[in-house]
Formats: sequence, structure tokens, C-alpha cells
Amino acid sequence: MSSPNQPANSPAPAANFIRNIVEADLAAGKHTLRHWAGKPGTASDQASGPLDPAKIRTRFPPEPNGYLHFGHAKSILLNFGLAEQFGGRCHLRFDDTNPEKEEQEYVDAIVDSVKWLGCSWETGGETNLYQASNYFDWMAQFAEYLISAGHAYVDSQSADEMRANRGTLTQPGQDSPFRGRSVAENMDLFKHMQAGEFPDGTHILRAKIDMSAPNINLRDPAIYRIRHATHHNTGDKWCVYPMYTFAHPIEDALENITHSICTLEFEDQRPFYDWLLERLAEGGLLQRPLPQQIEFSRLNLTYVVLSKRKLIQLVDEKHVEAWDDPRMPTLVGARRRGYSAEGFRLFAERIGVSKNDSLIDYVLFEEAQREVMNLSDERRIGVLDPLKLIIDNYPADQVEECFAPNHPLKTELGQRAMPFSRELWIEAEDFMEVPSKGYRRLFPGNMARLRYGYVVECTGCDKDENGRIVAVHCNYLPETKSGTPGADSVKVKGNLHWVSVAHAYQAEVRLYDRLFSVPAPGARREGDAPDLERDFLDDLNPVSKQSITAQLEASLKDAKPEERFQFERHGYFVADRIDSKAGTPVFNRAVTLKDSWGRAG
Repeated sequence: MSSPNQPANSPAPAANFIRNIVEADLAAGKHTLRHWAGKPGTASDQASGPLDPAKIRTRFPPEPNGYLHFGHAKSILLNFGLAEQFGGRCHLRFDDTNPEKEEQEYVDAIVDSVKWLGCSWETGGETNLYQASNYFDWMAQFAEYLISAGHAYVDSQSADEMRANRGTLTQPGQDSPFRGRSVAENMDLFKHMQAGEFPDGTHILRAKIDMSAPNINLRDPAIYRIRHATHHNTGDKWCVYPMYTFAHPIEDALENITHSICTLEFEDQRPFYDWLLERLAEGGLLQRPLPQQIEFSRLNLTYVVLSKRKLIQLVDEKHVEAWDDPRMPTLVGARRRGYSAEGFRLFAERIGVSKNDSLIDYVLFEEAQREVMNLSDERRIGVLDPLKLIIDNYPADQVEECFAPNHPLKTELGQRAMPFSRELWIEAEDFMEVPSKGYRRLFPGNMARLRYGYVVECTGCDKDENGRIVAVHCNYLPETKSGTPGADSVKVKGNLHWVSVAHAYQAEVRLYDRLFSVPAPGARREGDAPDLERDFLDDLNPVSKQSITAQLEASLKDAKPEERFQFERHGYFVADRIDSKAGTPVFNRAVTLKDSWGRAG
């Protein structure tokens, strides 16, 4: 999907081998004779409908057992992007076949995150939002067909016995003693399994393929197990549930998916995916051509962990505040931090899609975010480390307006008025009593410009009883106001950001940084002892969050949740979508103006 805020001189999208496959399929007319009845269904259901108006169908099929992360964003944008580019449809399908891990909370969060990325399953008059659990009747029907055709049997071995007989990568497996059961006996047992007459684990339905197959996934894989559990969608209707490797290809076929795109860890499962769909198509249950599974490399980022186990540990052990903590690599966290959906799209286009596992530098992600925000975000001034500046020769009761552009690249956005008064807040680093070499800002006797305002000359400073500087004094040059004929009459090199003390909005500002301080959290480092096992938690960045009290431009008091700005000099900030209230927004820093880590980390 293209980004409306993508820079004009942005590099071309990286290679995408999946796009090439789709183009070849379309050129060959591979999918032109498919029918679509307007909803998922079997071969006979689809045959009753017209030719499919979608040239291709892709899908994003999350299991609703957690929050989506950056890696999911790559998959979402790939699947929805291909459908958009080639006149197709992308389905959002909840792969909710496991009754013990899924919750409505996750369903709602996934829907919100997909929408936030700018993707829609409502296209061409269709609403393609599905739940795999609504296909359970078909799946049971298909399992019974496999039994009747001699392609499945009920195994009564224990889990340990099945594991022992499965074999290894170098040794073939051993046939189950129950593999020779008759079709009638298998059908009867499976019916009683469905009726809830057996405890969990006593029987399991397996595909009958080849226990000596080199690919272990073809050694009679399990396809249905007994689980006496309440499902969040189907309630207590079922006490047998399909295995993921059985359910997933069927879901794709029922939905007319043409290109089933998944990550590389499913590559070894593709032979079973194809075997199962071929058997069901042979029985006239599924429409041809069948879905094609295509694998690509998952997203691996420096300074980030995307393992669900590790993310859960970060939340459960309170290393972060919640799943939407702005430091978390979840989409809810990214949104709260202030990252832009357009920045995700630009990043995804740049890194491309391949089968090669590689570690992507987090710098590239931040650069994409900066480029989009630089084009989209209006400018404001925030003083993050305030120091009072007193203009001694400015009238104490006078207030005037200075004018600043809302966006230097978008003159159509106009200017805003900034109140100017005798006392201002400036950054503490903009004054040095004894300047270092090359220092160009305020020090006694030096002149600098107050941005959008006047040139001032520093005359000294005030200190408290501990010698800490509490105020800086200066005089202003009235003829040098920005935007007037005399603005260039005095040449200075320093340029200071400021807000009026009397008008500033004092706000909580949170400065977020990377959650981890090393590129590969938990990985061994050069020089580590051979027996050393590193814990990824040891690599947490102790300064990944700093909460400060800042003095902001008065207009920022009216910022609405999720409204984002560039604070000149400091970076891109967003009004926190949770903690901001009307008239008292809290700001999060999404990213600095420049990379402060460097490509080497």
C-alpha cells in the first residue's frame, strides 16, 4: 500500500517476490474461473455464485490470543497491499480454533490495529471479516469424509507413545497399532468423540499418510483432538477441536483464498497443506484451483523482541506498564507512542519481502517514521529543560505577538501567533556562564536570536545559594524583530527556542527511547564465557522512559488525544491517547529529529 505522505524522493520499494508470483498467475489466468457465492463455502456452495469479482484473495489470519506486534504489521500491509494493488480482496479472519487461549479483548484490539494501519476488509461491496470457529461444522464434515475415504483414523495411543513412535529426522516412524482400524470403527469412534463420551487425551484423529516420510509433518499428523472446553464464540457446542495445521488450509479454501501468505516457519507444513486440500478437492468438497501457500521471512528488528513469550514476560513482570506501553513493539504501543501508520507502510515498502532471514536495523524504521512525520506534522515549540530568561529592557507589562509558520513546507497552513513578554523560558543548555569552544548561544556579552522574535544580548545570570543558575538576564534590540525590515541588521549565529512564562502550558512530557540497550537482547556477546547464559532482561535500557515537566507553547494546551506535532529541535510528540484530558494533554515523544544511536547501535 502506498503512503500519501511518502517523500517524493523516497527510494523505490524493495523487491517483492510474492508480487511477481501474483503477476504471473494473473497473466496465466489461473484464477479467472473461480466462483464466489458472496461468502465462504464448499465447492457446491461456491458453484451457485457468479465468477469471483476479485482477481485475487489474500487474508490476514491472526489467532486472537494476544496483541499484534511490528511483525504482524508487515504481514497485514503485505496482504492488504497485494489485494489493493491487483484488484482483489483481503480477508480479516480470526483463527480462533483453540478454545483455551482466545479472548474477545484480543479480537477487539486486532480489529482496531488493522483499521489504524489504514486497511479495510470492506471492499467492493463485500465485508470479509470472518471467524474460523464458524467453520467447525464444515471441518467436522471434512474429517468424516477423510475417514470414509481411508485417509484418516482414530488413534488411541497416549501422547508419549505417539511421540516415541514418530521417529526422528534420520529414523522413520512406526505405525500406530490402531492404524488398521476399519472405516466403520473409525467413524463410530469419531462420532462418540464429538458426542463428548471420552475424556481429553484418550483418542485423537490422525491423517493417514506415511509414517516413513522424510518430512515429519507428513507422518500421520493429528487433525482433531478432544477438548472439553468452552469456546468464546461457539460456547459448549463442541468438545472436539481441529488442529491448526488441519483447520488453516480448509479456512483458506472455504474463503476462496488464492495466495495464502505466511512466514517461513510454515514452509515444512506446506506438503501437508497441499495434501489435505487435494484429498478434499478429490472428494468434490473444495473448489479448484486450490489456495497456494507462499512463505516469506518474518520481520527481525534490532533492539526489539517479538517473541510472544518474552512480550508476556515483560508485561507480567512489570518491566513495562502494559501491552500498550509506548516502549512495547506492539501496534497498540506504537500507536500510543505516536508512530504513524504511514511510517509503517513506508518502512514495509523499503524492506521488501524475501525468503532470506535478515536483521533489520531499527534505524531504518525510525527514519521512515521521521520522513512521514516531517511532511505531515505541524510545528510547535516546547522547552523541555526550562531556564528563565529575563529581558531587562523590555516593558514588564507589555505583551506582543510573534509569528511562526505552522509548517515550513506547507505555506497553505499559515502562521500562528506566539505571545512575547519580558520573561521567557529557554532551554537550560542555551546558556553557559563560561562558554566552551565554538559555543554560539547565550553567555555574558554574546548575542543570539530568539527564534521568530528579537536578537538579545546576554548580560549575566542569577544563582541560588547552591550556585545553581536560576535565571539569565539580557537586553533586546527592538529593531531586530523577525519579519521586519531590521531583522537582518544584526548578524548572530545562535538561535534559541522560547515560550512566554506568563502564557506557557506546563505539561508532563514523556521521553521514550528504545526498550533495550543492545541490538540483540539476550544474545551472547564476544568475550562471554562459554557456559554463560544471557537473560534478555539484563539488556533492558534503564533510561527508556523519562518523565519531565516541560513548558510548552500555549496552543498545545488544546491538543486532542493522538494529535501529533514536531517540537522544534526536540523531535515528534503526540498527545497521549489514554492519559490526555481536555485542556491538560500529556505528550509522548515518538522519535527524535535525528538518530542518536547510530547504525552500529
